Amino acid sequence: MSGHDITILAIEDELPIRRFLKAYLDGRGFRLLEAGTGQEGLSLAASHRPDVILLDLGLPDMDGLDVLARLREWTKTPIIILSAREQEQDKIRGLDAGADDYLGKPFGLGELEARMRVALRHAEASARDTDAGEVFESGDLRVDLARRKVTVAGEEARLTPIEFKLLAAMVRHAGLVVTHAQLLREVWGRHDADQAHYVRIYVHQLRGKIEREPARPEHLKTETGVGYRLE
Repeated sequence: MSGHDITILAIEDELPIRRFLKAYLDGRGFRLLEAGTGQEGLSLAASHRPDVILLDLGLPDMDGLDVLARLREWTKTPIIILSAREQEQDKIRGLDAGADDYLGKPFGLGELEARMRVALRHAEASARDTDAGEVFESGDLRVDLARRKVTVAGEEARLTPIEFKLLAAMVRHAGLVVTHAQLLREVWGRHDADQAHYVRIYVHQLRGKIEREPARPEHLKTETGVGYRLE
């Protein structure tokens, strides 16, 4: 991914990590803005409108989840959480609050760049609002949302309405982690996290129709304890 004309805002209180990011991102052609507190980050986000925001949860003046909530009041800019909080519940809360992705510390810079690339692609697709005519392709899987047609290696996969709705939701968030709660809202209109078994049952059925080896999925990957990612 070329960094030309792409501005990244890092809201991170640890100076060594900001220096680490700056050395790498500058070398890749990105422009990096740095904020050491949540308030400074909110101010820079509003004044500079970055293309991607990297957000630490453990900030000195306010919780990163509060910063996330404030940002989501007015911007759809891709937000990737960078945090040492490795509890699954923290990941789920961050993703459900509107983060696009989550990387635990320590993280690899190559993986971070790949996650940014996916988040930017997703934001661009959303901005174009092309869902009505979108065709998603990955390996032998092809999903035509407009025609409601799914093929695997050229053969049509006959999905139930709920299975298609589930797959369509994953396509709209392709490459990103989607939590059980997000899927419950989008597919079933439910809000109770304890109904996650609906998601697991239908993901199992869906894999049986779109994966060559359902027990070793290539497309619909599990993010343990959090949700799923469509590669």
